[in-house]
Amino acid sequence: MTSREVVATTRGRSTGVVQHFGELWKYRALVAALVERHLYARYRGSLLGMLWSFLNPLCLMAVYTLVFQYYIRFAQVENYTIFLFCGLLQWLHVSSSLLEGSTSISSGGSLITKSLFPAHLLPGVAVLTSLVHFLFSLPLLFLFMFFAGMRFHPSLVMLPLLLGVQTVFLYGIALLLATYNVHFRDVQHLVGNALTLLFFLCPILYPEDVVPPAFQPLLTFNPFALFTSAYQAVLFEGSFFSSLVLLQLLLWSGASFLLGVLVYRSHRERFAEAL
Repeated sequence: MTSREVVATTRGRSTGVVQHFGELWKYRALVAALVERHLYARYRGSLLGMLWSFLNPLCLMAVYTLVFQYYIRFAQVENYTIFLFCGLLQWLHVSSSLLEGSTSISSGGSLITKSLFPAHLLPGVAVLTSLVHFLFSLPLLFLFMFFAGMRFHPSLVMLPLLLGVQTVFLYGIALLLATYNVHFRDVQHLVGNALTLLFFLCPILYPEDVVPPAFQPLLTFNPFALFTSAYQAVLFEGSFFSSLVLLQLLLWSGASFLLGVLVYRSHRERFAEAL
């Protein structure tokens, strides 16, 4: 490949990414309507409705706190319940985004095959729906922090930035998984197993400093662990994460978005056949 061909290919890819982002913005009203529809459909016929956004993480928090603070007596962290809640809430957002996002295109076959529907909106809807649940559960975390006597720190101003960067990161992965799941339905089953493994490789149940030095790279080069630590720094520790951590998160998000868009654009023409 000549230098001109390389430049042309690079320009084409960058143009495709910009165009993809532009389409997401163009259809923002449709995305908002689909998110609202998903939220309504999820709790339709449920007596408690949106309260399940609070009850699900509360049940998990109660179980993990009982096991790791009282059964195993894991006491290295003061206010362990709040520490656990900070990591657990964002992990529920991550797992929900990727589990639902990975099947979003294959389960929306009727929309894709019968109209010119932009399929890449569906993983975005899955991620944003999960984000809404995460935002609904944050006041519960703040309430627990208040009753535990914890201070609210200025580091909370970093929370919107962190949410935005993570949303881009999750969308890229969800788009990638959803694209491959159209052709290989095993992907959706692999995602569930991978998330179970990643859960224990992130400092959710334990602080970073208890991990032996030999295994620290599993945290350093794990983007999910980086996001978990960033949330704990902002919400629990009351500290601003460093510019190096922010740079790492931005690089992971950019790489995720770029890879997801490129894979999607190379396969989208064959969606109708596969579905």
